[in-house]
Amino acid sequence: MNILVVGRGGREHAILWALKRSDKVKQLYCAPGNAGTALIAENVDIGEFEFDRLVQFSQDSGIDLVVIGPDDPLAAGIVDAFEAARIPVYGPRKNAAEIEGSKIFMKNLLRKYDIPTAKYETFTDYAAARDYLQSQPVPIVIKADGLAAGKGVTVCFTREEAEKALEETMVSRSFGAAGDKVVIEEFLEGQEMSILAFVDGETVRPMSPAQDHKPAYDGDKGPNTGGMGTYSPLPHIDQSIIDDAIENIIKPTACAMVSEGRPFRGVLFAGLMITKDGPKTIEFNARFGDPETQVVLPRLQTDLLDIFLASINGRLNEIDITWSEEAAVCVVLASGGYPGSYAKGLPITGLEEVSEEQALVFHAGTASKDDQIVTNGGRVLGIVGRGVGIAEARANAYAAANRISFEGKMNRTDIAAKALI
Repeated sequence: MNILVVGRGGREHAILWALKRSDKVKQLYCAPGNAGTALIAENVDIGEFEFDRLVQFSQDSGIDLVVIGPDDPLAAGIVDAFEAARIPVYGPRKNAAEIEGSKIFMKNLLRKYDIPTAKYETFTDYAAARDYLQSQPVPIVIKADGLAAGKGVTVCFTREEAEKALEETMVSRSFGAAGDKVVIEEFLEGQEMSILAFVDGETVRPMSPAQDHKPAYDGDKGPNTGGMGTYSPLPHIDQSIIDDAIENIIKPTACAMVSEGRPFRGVLFAGLMITKDGPKTIEFNARFGDPETQVVLPRLQTDLLDIFLASINGRLNEIDITWSEEAAVCVVLASGGYPGSYAKGLPITGLEEVSEEQALVFHAGTASKDDQIVTNGGRVLGIVGRGVGIAEARANAYAAANRISFEGKMNRTDIAAKALI
């Protein structure tokens, strides 16, 4: 089969890596891709929002399946565009992708169907939001309603921080139109957990859970990012808690989407907080997480292409999905200054020193320039170590990460440390 993956980040590189392991794959393409995807697929110079060009390329190139990686084109209806052209595509339609595209839609859905989440109120008027904020205890969470590249959420520990975050979101419009509406949400305490699931309507097939590290610096300090590292499985979290989240959050949400006339087909990502009252929903994403995908897919033993095809054909319930006992830890190497401003075009050295047997190197923000791989984003590389347990996988990830250099390179040094306490 000829397969096109749409996107340009570490998630897409990991999806392509997993698909390449299938003996059913003939040719892989990535639009627009990065320097890493070019090593295993043919990059196509078409942007994620150029729907007409992507459809035309797929028709001209005999594409048998399209896989959508990023959130923005899903929210804009890219799946609907491919379906209109009768091209098989994996991902949720626009009306289902709204579960990520609008935090207000998601929160209202959970409230309507009594699915555990933090208490909240929503606002379109800054003055009303400010007045409400003054009556609430801190810490508190301010969320832009729309998509903001994973950065539209601010956890505020003082009233001054909360007032500043609200003003920056709604008045200064730090996140653009995404901040025209906001969710003000109670702060939940506990450990975070991510559970991705293959979903086809009411059929839910959960993946092995992972844990992300959102803050930029060690000890969960600093501003939120798109994710500085992940690991899977979670040996320190009891299976009963994981089962609770699947049965009382993910499955009911899939059923709720069907009831709302928005059946979800694709990967449903639940960002969860394990509170003293059990798991509660922080967020839902409508696609593979980044960088969770980088630690989950290397542990998948079932052919990923078989899962995609079963979902598209309404047979997901017939697929037996199995996972390796092996652990995986991903350390993100980021550009200096991320998630704020950062330089691009900086040469990366040491990539040739890391073999796949030592660690997987998934490119996130890279490009090729004059036969040299250079930085081209905030999160540059995801280095994935594997091993018989978290400790070994973690050691392998950091050993490989230390071999790779570029000016201003930054990374957290405590990824997966929680699993070793």
